[in-house]
Amino acid sequence: MASNQQHPVQESVVEQFLAGHRIAVVGASDDPKNFARTIYTELKAHGYEPVPVHPSAVSVDGDVVHHDVASVPGALDGVIIVVSADHAVGVVRECIDCGIDKIWLFQGLGGPGAASDEAVRTCAEAGVDVVPGACPLMFLEPVGWFHRVHRAARRGRHALVVGSEPVR
Repeated sequence: MASNQQHPVQESVVEQFLAGHRIAVVGASDDPKNFARTIYTELKAHGYEPVPVHPSAVSVDGDVVHHDVASVPGALDGVIIVVSADHAVGVVRECIDCGIDKIWLFQGLGGPGAASDEAVRTCAEAGVDVVPGACPLMFLEPVGWFHRVHRAARRGRHALVVGSEPVR
């Protein structure tokens, strides 16, 4: 079930996630309006090896798309899930079945995005390191002005957690 609750984002988990190199982006397509595509191309521009995953897309930015996480060859350092809340739990379960131990549940300024209560709980119960919401572009240095504002707005609505203490 979706929720409008924002879950705390631990900066240490964000840093560990972004320390990885090969990151799948679930939901990426070649549609220029697709925000997962934007995340994919920004990861690529920042020196990561993003892997596009989408059930019906063929390519993203000229790269072959895998239809699910299980079909991605080789190891992944993490997965960014950019799907609606009603699809997120299924993708989280697939990631867990594939041995993925770092998951980012995308959430923009609007609704829960992939960061539904159930998706976050499923990660926690499996012992997966999870970034439960927020946008990865808020943390990719150098952070553009829009995402700096977005990060500040999120900090204003809900504390970013460093260690176990909220930081505003």
